[in-house]
Amino acid sequence: MPRRWSSHHRRLHRHLLQRPGLLPAGSPLLLAVSGGQDSMALTALLADLRRLHGWSLQLWHGDHGWRAESAMQAAGLAAWAAAEALPLHQERADPPPAGEAEARRWRYSCLERCAAALGCRHVVSGHTGSDRAETVLLNLARGCHLEGLCSLRAQRSLAGGAVLVRPLLPFSRGDTARICRELTLPVWIDASNDEDRYARNRVRAEVLPVLEALHPGADLRIAAGAERLEQEVDAQQELLSLALESLRHGDGKAPAALQRRQLGSLVPANRRRLLRRWLERQGAAAPVGDALETLVRRLQPERGPGQQDLAGGWRLRWDRSTLTLERPGDPADGDG
Repeated sequence: MPRRWSSHHRRLHRHLLQRPGLLPAGSPLLLAVSGGQDSMALTALLADLRRLHGWSLQLWHGDHGWRAESAMQAAGLAAWAAAEALPLHQERADPPPAGEAEARRWRYSCLERCAAALGCRHVVSGHTGSDRAETVLLNLARGCHLEGLCSLRAQRSLAGGAVLVRPLLPFSRGDTARICRELTLPVWIDASNDEDRYARNRVRAEVLPVLEALHPGADLRIAAGAERLEQEVDAQQELLSLALESLRHGDGKAPAALQRRQLGSLVPANRRRLLRRWLERQGAAAPVGDALETLVRRLQPERGPGQQDLAGGWRLRWDRSTLTLERPGDPADGDG
């Protein structure tokens, strides 16, 4: 039995036994540790459970260099990790990232590089179900496609063959706060989490508390709904692949093409799904929102020939019977 054991340990242990592919037994794991309550709870739980699962743990901490106190917090985290005999790898951005998007790219680039150097195929983050609920609400408000409601999946691919794993999605932010209190874990607060200029912070501070007051546990139910939808979308992708085979035009040696009339005979929802799936399989970015709706209408059988440029230099052309995708750099009809 681990040196510490609680209902939280049991809950995570059972979750990982039910999904053995998330963190396979005996795997070397690289944990992304900010020092906040979620990543500290994650680190403590996995450190205690490693005797049951046979993992080896390495920690990584990234300092964006945005706050005067960040270096001192990084030093405090390093001292704690050393006391727990947990190897910690630290990096500081130079120069500091210009914004959240750049900071995120920097973090994942560092994690991918560190994972490759250490031979860790599994990079583990402390995202919780509360984080997933915030992402769902933000994407829903922006007008996303179904895949946007499945964001923050339990597992996704990284560069270099690694995968990012989020084992705490069944837990809420309230759960990780209790874990840190009960296990007397140090927590380093990021003051930027309270700044209302970030959309996610406002959802966290103003939207989710209202939903929680109306329906306690709303964040985990939203996250669970996103996971169920994720499973439905994944299952749907298999069916879409089969349907695309029946719509494919030619022998596969010619440029990518579909039978336009057969595609146009389907209901609009299926036309959208198949068109998105086909474009993604070819490596092209599918239009989203109103742009996708407009394209689907233009492809109706009663409409004539046409063409549409896509992002990245891709181009769709269609005549009465065939929809063709041209790759960037392909010569246009009539070019010498």
